[in-house]
Amino acid sequence: MAEGFVADDVRANIPVWEEGTWEGLPTLDRDVSADVCVVGLGGSGLAAVHELRGLAASVVAVDAGIVAGGAAGRNGGFLLAGVADFHHDAVARYGRARAAALYRLTMDEILRLAAETPGVVRLTGSLRIAASEEEELDCRAQLDAMRSDELPVDWYDGAEGCGLLIPTDGVYQPLHRCRALARDAVARGAQLFERSGATVIKRSEVRTPGGRVRCGTVIVAIDGALRRVLPELEPRVRSARLQMLATEPTDDVRLTRPVYTRWGFDYWQQLPDRRFVLGGFRDVVEQEEWTESNIPTGKVQELQERYLRERLGVRAPITHRWAATVSYSVTGLPLLEEVRPGVWATGAYSGTGNVVGAMCGRAVARLALGHESPLVGLLQPA
Repeated sequence: MAEGFVADDVRANIPVWEEGTWEGLPTLDRDVSADVCVVGLGGSGLAAVHELRGLAASVVAVDAGIVAGGAAGRNGGFLLAGVADFHHDAVARYGRARAAALYRLTMDEILRLAAETPGVVRLTGSLRIAASEEEELDCRAQLDAMRSDELPVDWYDGAEGCGLLIPTDGVYQPLHRCRALARDAVARGAQLFERSGATVIKRSEVRTPGGRVRCGTVIVAIDGALRRVLPELEPRVRSARLQMLATEPTDDVRLTRPVYTRWGFDYWQQLPDRRFVLGGFRDVVEQEEWTESNIPTGKVQELQERYLRERLGVRAPITHRWAATVSYSVTGLPLLEEVRPGVWATGAYSGTGNVVGAMCGRAVARLALGHESPLVGLLQPA
């Protein structure tokens, strides 16, 4: 299979979450004004829009694609507490107090997401399953660190293997959530525009091919294309491709929780309708996956399919193959700062954007309006 392959009966590069019911939003074709212009209509951008409206600011938001057309709607649908590092690694890297505080904030954020979009989020818990003796020892180190900080965790030994059960984690339908937020934002008076990419970004103005937004402040809330939109972030941010596939509904396996394994590189879950979703193996061809391309490749898809059939025993036909582009930071912590005068940015969630991105979106909205956020001190480099 070559890059960009299309197999029979497979929806190539369309995520399993896409049901074709999105009515769409207009394209910006005139000049408009607002207190704040948000660039990006993914999870963090929409979180920023809602926070801004809650603070009584007028908002215009634009996106080069469609709502959740990037990583926000093309991920594996996991809601995991913590930052990109496992908790014991975060303790070693950032210090115990900071790692524990971040973990607790993300636990609260998962509950907030569930309350904000009921019916979209399922609080199932998650499993980290050891793929080797070495990883089992690492799971036990994580268990000890989490218990020392009184974070919810249990040792697990079941059909999937042995490792950790994190009872506070969950899963969700990412496109449903983002599109529900977009509809609600429009109903609350925000002006949202799709297919209106920002060509110029500065304190008082965002230009798109069809129109201009005059504003007091700009928030750039994107992930995968962050360094392309804000080139000054190039030394601190790298883009990576994450690939996934999904099958028809199957009874070959019956899973109640999402699974992370092999140090988090491989992951899967079974949806309520019994479809199976799997991603991973980026590290096997790592240099090729440091890219802004979101086109699935034959190499990774073959590895995923082989694992699906031979290791997991799933025989159901594959219906979807897709990829997403995300950004990783050199510190492992997300970006949350004023990068130009009057231009705030958040992104580089290092694969944890479903929870951390939403949290950062609300925080950057507060900062842009001169309010405080507890995240500022926690996300400064160690």
